[in-house]
Amino acid sequence: MVDTGGAFGRRALLLAAAVGVTGSLGVGGRAGAAPARWAATSRRVGAFTVTPLLDAAGPFFLDRQDAFPAATPADWVRARRLDPEAFGPGESWQLDFRCFVVRGPRGRLTLVDTGVGPDGSPAAAWAPTPGRLPTELAHAGIDPADVDTVVLTHLHEDHFGWSVDRNGEPMFPNARYVVQRRETEALPAGDAALAYVVEPLRAAGQLHEVDGVTRLAAAGRSGVRVVPTPGHTPGHQSVVVEGRHEQVIVTGDVLVHAVQLVDPDVAYRFEADAEAARRTRRRLLDEAGVRRTVLATAHLNRPWVELG
Repeated sequence: MVDTGGAFGRRALLLAAAVGVTGSLGVGGRAGAAPARWAATSRRVGAFTVTPLLDAAGPFFLDRQDAFPAATPADWVRARRLDPEAFGPGESWQLDFRCFVVRGPRGRLTLVDTGVGPDGSPAAAWAPTPGRLPTELAHAGIDPADVDTVVLTHLHEDHFGWSVDRNGEPMFPNARYVVQRRETEALPAGDAALAYVVEPLRAAGQLHEVDGVTRLAAAGRSGVRVVPTPGHTPGHQSVVVEGRHEQVIVTGDVLVHAVQLVDPDVAYRFEADAEAARRTRRRLLDEAGVRRTVLATAHLNRPWVELG
């Protein structure tokens, strides 16, 4: 966002224990959710199921007006109606840090983003670490070794934190990590993403750089593809999960607060190209309005926003 016995679940549970992660935040909620909630909070889209995984939650390091300087009092009133939990004491901004898993036919698993990571990850300087993704995966019945695709919407530290372990080894050893080539090429020398995630994944032969719209999976009239949604970063991408009559769009950071839903022209302070980000939000929302669409959000305090 800014710069148990046997193989089943064991890798995730061991990693969670190693970094001091306990309990489960639950999906779309807070501590103490039971595994039975997983099915209730998932969205079925054709042959695919999309499930949110809450890695972390907490306050942002800037007050909301500083983060969105062009937002008006009327914008904030409307945004509060959509996402009241984003409004903490005073002017503080409370946000979630969320990943998503897409289950497909024949057990295919795609993970979208990998959260803030453990203590000591690049996000630890400003985000609430350690994240809980390893525990959330275990509660969802997912062994990291069974994930075949990891999509990184972009290379900000709160979206790639669990991509590797403390030794720099891929946490998902059998996955291709999909990122737009434009995103990796735009990283400046010395950027934390290079040493932490890009170089280790490239060395392991697991970095899969793509150019533009790329289909990841298909099943009948359903499919999963990545689409460029630039602005927040140069090579930002979103994930579209399509059925015959509906779609779920995992937005990444196309929008990071409900204020950008009530007024898509409101810029976020840390967008690389504010004008491109505005155009992307407008286009995504306009196109989503022509069919039944659910937005799967990374940072709103609710995983789903229904449109159309």
